[in-house]
Amino acid sequence: MEATVTADMLEREKAFNDRIARGEVIEPKDWMPERYRKQLIRMMSQHAHSEIVGMLPEGNWITRAPSLSRKASLLAKVQDEAGHGLYIYSATETLGVDRLELTQQFLDGNAKYSSIFNYPTLSWADIGAIGWLVDGAAIVNQTALAKCSYGPYSRAMLRICKEENFHHKQGYQILSIMMQGTAEQKEMAQDAVNRFWWPSLMMFGPSDANSPNSEELMRWKVKLHSNDDLRQRFIDRTVPQGEAIGLTFPDDKLKYSETTRSYEWGQINWDEFKAVVSGNGPCNKQRMQARKTAEENGQWVRAAAEAYAAKHYN
Repeated sequence: MEATVTADMLEREKAFNDRIARGEVIEPKDWMPERYRKQLIRMMSQHAHSEIVGMLPEGNWITRAPSLSRKASLLAKVQDEAGHGLYIYSATETLGVDRLELTQQFLDGNAKYSSIFNYPTLSWADIGAIGWLVDGAAIVNQTALAKCSYGPYSRAMLRICKEENFHHKQGYQILSIMMQGTAEQKEMAQDAVNRFWWPSLMMFGPSDANSPNSEELMRWKVKLHSNDDLRQRFIDRTVPQGEAIGLTFPDDKLKYSETTRSYEWGQINWDEFKAVVSGNGPCNKQRMQARKTAEENGQWVRAAAEAYAAKHYN
């Protein structure tokens, strides 16, 4: 009996891999290897957590934005991030896991989120740097995910990428206007870029040589490009944008190569990356406490919603 089951499983896995090789999209009711499902849950939940935590550094500036229109646009952007988290949590649930379970894993410290959100926003220019650099890096990554092998995840990315493109332009506009302003405003914009440039490069994850999951995810076409390839793509499109408005980058090895038609760049501080991912970044504890407080303060809302549903729909 065991041999029959094993043979059947091997046959199913071969059929699955053949579908992936043909570029077919995997849907929730399709058979998939357990490892594929678990890798998707890990990756997608981490993405969803990042969208939710990503509201915190920007939400910090809603009441301090320099004009009413800036407040409104930033408020809309933070709302968008909440929606992105909802889309991805919903897509993750198609894999048979409950979002409450995913949230609890995060609150218990057993699930990661993007390291970039553990850096502080010290000035209004940081909001521009996040929109231009952080959302710019997200776009490079997420446009590839929009073509990934798992249907619900790829479809969630379609709307998210459209909204991220707006966020990216909004951030670039903020910095562009500041670079046309006073010497103090220009200095503020440059300082923000200096602080967010390297953390933005770290967003793509460890180097290909040290990425434990990339090979498997690329074989299954969940990821279509390696971390380093995506990082290079981001650098090549971002550096000319910065130079066009007078910004420089904190990398003395950054230069354009006529041979490769790409930018060469310096070494990322991987010790810093590991420290932040491990919970020792500038704002790790602050971000986690904010999420735990929000969870506790929102308990009555969930209880009320459940009571209402039980009364009216059961």
